[in-house]
Amino acid sequence: MKLQTEKGEIRISSEVFTNITGAAATNCYGVKGMAIRSKTDGLVHLLRRESMSKGVKVTYNDDSTVSIELHIIVDNGVNLMAVSRSIMSEVRYIVSRTTGVEVKSVDVCIDSMVIG
Repeated sequence: MKLQTEKGEIRISSEVFTNITGAAATNCYGVKGMAIRSKTDGLVHLLRRESMSKGVKVTYNDDSTVSIELHIIVDNGVNLMAVSRSIMSEVRYIVSRTTGVEVKSVDVCIDSMVIG
């Protein structure tokens, strides 16, 4: 994504967005980690910290905003609505504050629950 300022142009790679988003989401209460669905067996897998950006999809919109889709695994027994709202709020705030880009939407997909 390109941002034009009075001092020049800033380019932000999609890796920056996915890493910031993954870190913000996994710091929220009740989130066990980022998830990815395996194409071979269809099972959901918990991603390690170094590859958590695979559970994030960032879409660049025509109006210079971004839309974010997250795939997460949560702890068993948490209030799914409260966790989802917390993630949406935190991701929107952290990404906007860190990159200066407005976040149009944050979609949270809860792929699995983990006991313990």
